[in-house]
Amino acid sequence: MSRIHDALRRAEKFPEAAEAPDAGAEITAEEAIAYVPEADVELAYPAPVELPVATAPHMVSRGEAKSPDVEWRTLLTRCPVVPFAPANEGHLFDSSRPQEAPSEEFRILRTRLNHMQTSDNLRSIVITSPSPAEGKTFVALNLALAEAQLETPVLLMDLDLRRPTVHDLLQIRRAPGFSDFVLGQAPLDACLRRIEGSNLYVMPAGTLARNPLELLNMRQVRVLLDNLRKVFGWVIMDTPPLLFSADANLMATLTDGTILVVRIGSTTYDNVVRAMQSLCENNVLGIVANGARAGELYSKYTYYYQRTGAENGEVEPASAE
Repeated sequence: MSRIHDALRRAEKFPEAAEAPDAGAEITAEEAIAYVPEADVELAYPAPVELPVATAPHMVSRGEAKSPDVEWRTLLTRCPVVPFAPANEGHLFDSSRPQEAPSEEFRILRTRLNHMQTSDNLRSIVITSPSPAEGKTFVALNLALAEAQLETPVLLMDLDLRRPTVHDLLQIRRAPGFSDFVLGQAPLDACLRRIEGSNLYVMPAGTLARNPLELLNMRQVRVLLDNLRKVFGWVIMDTPPLLFSADANLMATLTDGTILVVRIGSTTYDNVVRAMQSLCENNVLGIVANGARAGELYSKYTYYYQRTGAENGEVEPASAE
């Protein structure tokens, strides 16, 4: 048997023998695999703040619990309404200022997705990224707000159960939410919020769950998603990064498509390739490049609106110089 297997067997039978090697001592590559100093392990994806943990008797036997009864025909009329009071750091879509470049970019994305929907019957999509801090939640929120400007109701689900932020950016309560409904601790209408003055509905992450992946694997989640597709024009899901958990990969198999968010100047080519390989190629709808230089976008849109306004007699024509 190889030295790797011998080292692993010794560590399993005699935990006290798996101690750190003496400083300066030479170790082979095989021995290095068997010993990983705890201090050298860095969490690239921070653990969430501890909140009261959602527990239920059926948590162990996942998928065997009875699905909560829902009156789907009147669901939207029973959801509580909350004001639209986003946090300043959210940089969210502002329908009152349509000439801003970011708003127009999300309208373009909305138009392309709606065109795809007519031919491919898309309803539910996952928004994810290869790594943290690449703007997936920013894109999910703004896309949902852009879609909600149209006539059909839109649902934004915060399924980043490890590090949810949608409720903070919209300044609404985190619970009850997704985990509370799946575990049978709250009715579905209480777990949704309708943003006042719009067709946007939000399902926050809910009470903290110890095992997010096991929660997402429950049969109730599949039943919920199947029914939500019949109620909402779009179901947009914000999920954890692909390379740091299996949650997004699982949700990609349960939905109609996936949008990958990358940040210009930050996301590496290798990470994009690894993220794409972890997904089914037929499930990837496209890639959104986040972090483009604002100066370039604003200059193009400013020039366009100046020219258009001048033709309508609204503003002075731009200088030819």
